[in-house]
Amino acid sequence: MKKIFIFCPDGTGIKNYLYSDVFKSEEVDLTLFHNFDNDTLAHISAEIKLDNTIQIPNYKESYTEKFLRELIHLCRIKHNAKTQNNPTILKFYKRGHASKKLKIFYGAIDIAAKTISSYNQIIKLEDRYQKTLRKNPFYLKICKILEDKKPDVIFCTHQRALKAPTIFAAAQDLNIKSATVIYSWDNIPKARLALKADKYLVWSPFMKKELETFYPEIEPSKIIVTGTPQFEFYKNEKHIIPKPEFYKKYGLDANKKTICFSGDDVKTSPYDPQYLNDVASAIVNENRQHDYQIVFRRCPVDVSGRYDWVIKKFPNLIIEIPPLWNYNNDVWSAVYPTINDVSLLVSLAFYADVVINVGSTMAFDFAMFDKPCVYINYDHVLDSNWSVQTIYNYQHFRSMPSKKAVFWFNNKTEIIQVLDNAISENTSEINQWFDIVVKDATMASEKIIKKIF
Repeated sequence: MKKIFIFCPDGTGIKNYLYSDVFKSEEVDLTLFHNFDNDTLAHISAEIKLDNTIQIPNYKESYTEKFLRELIHLCRIKHNAKTQNNPTILKFYKRGHASKKLKIFYGAIDIAAKTISSYNQIIKLEDRYQKTLRKNPFYLKICKILEDKKPDVIFCTHQRALKAPTIFAAAQDLNIKSATVIYSWDNIPKARLALKADKYLVWSPFMKKELETFYPEIEPSKIIVTGTPQFEFYKNEKHIIPKPEFYKKYGLDANKKTICFSGDDVKTSPYDPQYLNDVASAIVNENRQHDYQIVFRRCPVDVSGRYDWVIKKFPNLIIEIPPLWNYNNDVWSAVYPTINDVSLLVSLAFYADVVINVGSTMAFDFAMFDKPCVYINYDHVLDSNWSVQTIYNYQHFRSMPSKKAVFWFNNKTEIIQVLDNAISENTSEINQWFDIVVKDATMASEKIIKKIF
């Protein structure tokens, strides 16, 4: 029996890798290497058999570690933007720090980055960072745990988890195999891959090529296409709530077409409430509220009240269906989806007629049931810090085979016409785009468990 340590630093990792079938084989001995609270552990244990759980020791990142990590990030961001001729990549470097201390810290990084002019210099910084990780007392604590428990492999569900580089460094030094997944299709150009793994599991050949492009030092044989298990839920009928139950619980009208407006986080789309208001206003102004109903699903990590005003404005048109996530406290690791949210999202995609958002991966979730997606493609106000054009010029959107992959709201005046066309004709080519980004939506769990050893 193979012993697996799984490090799952966030809620999406819980959903995709612990609720799915990846590690449910009787042939694996599964240890959750974690920083979760007892309530989170209890919920996870109800969905998957854990042979053991081990609390990860406290980790305090040293000044040198953080400086090198952020310097590498900035240098890679600049390098990627230059080589890809895409200035939007620079948007992924955070600026505008509030405190004087942070301004000085990141100011020093800006100065240091100007001395780095080649990719070989970035690689040397990476080597220094790896050596610095091993000087942290946390490294010795991890080595002790791994020496005692002797796992066959360590698996991480998010490549940018802060503790992961040191954990993987310890595994490497102890000759323990390691594997990580790339969290999402848009992550690779963002230059947040700080860990060194034996295997990197990606969604598709497209993502493999991206990883080879942005991290040419990684041997191609270490980059393995497995797919991602998050789309397998849509192929399991047990996650589709019966229609009478679903419609009654949320007060939906079976005689109306259902529009799902899926919210983004405030940083990605700060004007989401205004866009939701535009869609609702267009429906009312054209007297189409008898044809349409809007289901609003907010981004699970957006717990602000920024949508309240528009929901109150259209009480008979907008039905809010909140994500079923756990929000027991302010600890990030305690914010995670319940298994019921999996069924909620699958059912929403199954029963809705169209999904609307600003450049969200939800387009692929709804594509699992051949549902069209409409991307919002106009700026609501003049804002020098944000524009939809920046969003759609991000590197990952270069994977789109053509603009016909989705429908587009290019201005407020065409909302009704586009909605009618999307629902009645659905001529989008989302499946071609899905095949590029995701490739295989059914075999990921089986492939992952085979490939990590």
